[in-house]
Amino acid sequence: MADPTEPVLEARDLAVTFPARRRQPAARAVDGVNLALGRGEVLALIGESGCGKSTLARAMVGLIEPNRGEVRYAGKPLRRTRSGLREFRRHVQLVLQDPYGALNPRQNIHDAVAEGLRLHGQRAGLTRRVGEALEQVGMRPPEHFFDRYPHQLSGGQQQRVVIAGALTLGPEVLVADEPVSSLDASVRGEILKLFLSLRDELGLAALVVSHDLGLAWNIADRVAVMYLGRIVEVGTVEEVLLRPQHPYTRALLDAVPSTSDLDAKTVLRGEPPDPTAIPAGCRFHPRCPLRATLPEDRAQLCLNDVPVLAPALDERQVACVHADAAPPAAVPHDRAEVTT
Repeated sequence: MADPTEPVLEARDLAVTFPARRRQPAARAVDGVNLALGRGEVLALIGESGCGKSTLARAMVGLIEPNRGEVRYAGKPLRRTRSGLREFRRHVQLVLQDPYGALNPRQNIHDAVAEGLRLHGQRAGLTRRVGEALEQVGMRPPEHFFDRYPHQLSGGQQQRVVIAGALTLGPEVLVADEPVSSLDASVRGEILKLFLSLRDELGLAALVVSHDLGLAWNIADRVAVMYLGRIVEVGTVEEVLLRPQHPYTRALLDAVPSTSDLDAKTVLRGEPPDPTAIPAGCRFHPRCPLRATLPEDRAQLCLNDVPVLAPALDERQVACVHADAAPPAAVPHDRAEVTT
C-alpha cells in the first residue's frame, strides 16, 4: 500500500545541460533541482520564460534524460530502460501547451483518445474506456465527439481531448506545461476547474507549469518558484504569494497589476536569465533589488554559494541568505486581485 506521506513524483539533484552550439557555452537549463509532489496535490511551478520550467517538466516525465540526479515515482527511481519508461508513463502523463499541435489533424477524436491505450497494448474495452475518459473531462455525450476531428472543436474542447487521452491509462500524476496559455480567457477558468475536479474525484496529483501567478493562486496547493535552473522558493500558495521571502518572488508579484501603491512596487531590471552564463553565488544577485540596499559586507554574501533546497512536502524553503531583510511585496490581500 502506498505511503501517503511519501512524494508520488520527485526530482532529486536533477540537472539537464544542453550542449554548446557555435562556440557558445553549454546551457545549464536545470541545475540541481530538488522538488517533491505529494499525492493528490496540485503544485504550481512558476517563473519567467527561459528559467528552465518546461525542461524540468519534460525531465520529470522521462522525455529528457538528465545529466545528473534522478526522478523517482512512488519512492522508486525511474528506470530508463524501454520497459521502465513504458511502465512509468502509465502513471505519469504529460499535457502539452498547444492542444491543436498535440492532436493529429487526420485522426478522429475516438482514435486520438485511444492512442495511449493502443501504444500500451490495452485494446480490451477500448471504445468504452475512451467514452469514460471523455465523460471525465466533461465532453458529453462522448459518442457525439467520436467521429469529429480536431479542427471541428474549440480550443477548450481540444484541450479536454488531450487530457482525456492522458486519463485513459489511469495515471496518478499529470504534468501540465502551460495548459491554458493558448486558450481564450473565457475558457481558461473551465480548464482550471477541470484540473481541480480531477484532483477531487480521481485523486490525481498535478504539476502545473506556468508563468501566470493567477493560475497558481486559483488552483495550486503549493507553489515552487524557479529562476535560472533552480528552485528559489517553495511553500503553500498562501505563504509564497501573500508572504514572499525571496526577492525574485517579490518582483514577480509586484509585476501583477493590482490596486496596490505603484510606488511600492519593485521593477525587475537587468538582462533576462542566461543559462549559458550563470553567475557565481546567488544566481539572482545581478538583478536583485534587495542586494543594492544592503551594506557592502552583507551584499558580499550573495557572491558565495547559496543552499540548494531539499525535496520536502511540508516545509517553507527559501534560497536567499537575506530573506528576512527584504520589505514586504506590494501583493494583493484577496484572490480577486490575482486572476487568470
